[in-house]
Amino acid sequence: MASNTLMSYGIPAVARPSVLSSSKSRFTANVPLFGVVSNGSRLVMTSDWMPGQPRPSYLDGSAPGDFGFDPLRLGEVPENLERFKESELIHCRWAMLAVPGILVPEALGLGNWVKAQEWAALPGGQATYLGNPVPWGTLPTILAIEFISIAFVEHQRSMEKNPEKRKYPGGAFDPLGYSSDPKKFEEYKVKEIKNGRLALLAFVGFCVQQSAYPGTGPLENLATHLADPWHSNIGDVIIPKGFLP
Repeated sequence: MASNTLMSYGIPAVARPSVLSSSKSRFTANVPLFGVVSNGSRLVMTSDWMPGQPRPSYLDGSAPGDFGFDPLRLGEVPENLERFKESELIHCRWAMLAVPGILVPEALGLGNWVKAQEWAALPGGQATYLGNPVPWGTLPTILAIEFISIAFVEHQRSMEKNPEKRKYPGGAFDPLGYSSDPKKFEEYKVKEIKNGRLALLAFVGFCVQQSAYPGTGPLENLATHLADPWHSNIGDVIIPKGFLP
């Protein structure tokens, strides 16, 4: 009966129920989505991003976090694809720094990220970081220091010809030796890119939230939502005020 049920949904019933309930079952990216096959002692399924869509030939699953996602086919040119991989990883790392940098000061009661720049617009304003005065008094000075510092670092990184070393330099940038075990290192690469993509979405969410509720931080908005979830939600943005009871 179970076999007939699986077949009615187009799923080949080649795996026994004992395999379906196995704790060793996991997803892989080498069989059709929703296709179930028996691979010795475990059930294997695809991990492609879109059911029924073929994986692009230039995305072979070798890159960390590669699930065949490229609906606009931006990576068809090999040089572009390598550049996009590198750019995504660097942006992910910046986002993973930015999101805690937004949340932690607000959680510590040191103000939110939107109001942090107000000192620059006020006559005689004093720049602060985590409540401490910054020795450089003007916004142009701070921007100049950041520009020169980041430009120098990026120039040094761009001089590296090996694309893998540009993305994962190791050495002083791996003080805990995470790359010493090749198998574990591959797992860490996937975890990094997944957490980075989540951080990118979180940062976009912070920006959208600011467009809807100017001047308030994400934690303040979260508290407001939890206090009155039926009235403090996305409906405040898309539904005119006074429409809901």
